[in-house]
Amino acid sequence: MALSISAVVLFAIIVFILIKKSGLKAGHAVICVLLGFYLASSSVAPTISNLTTNVADMVGSIKF
Repeated sequence: MALSISAVVLFAIIVFILIKKSGLKAGHAVICVLLGFYLASSSVAPTISNLTTNVADMVGSIKF
C-alpha cells in the first residue's frame, strides 16, 4: 500500500505537533513560514526542490 502526502500537509502537522508538545511559540512558527515563503522565491528554490525530490525518491525506494 502506497501512501502519498503533500509536503505542505506533512510540515503543517509537524509544526502543529511542535506547537502543542514542544512549546514552539506561534511567533516562531510564523517566522518559519515567512522564511519558507521567501526561500521559495529566491534563487535557492530550485536546489531545495531538487533536494527534497531526491530525498523523497530515496525514501520511497526503501523496501520494508
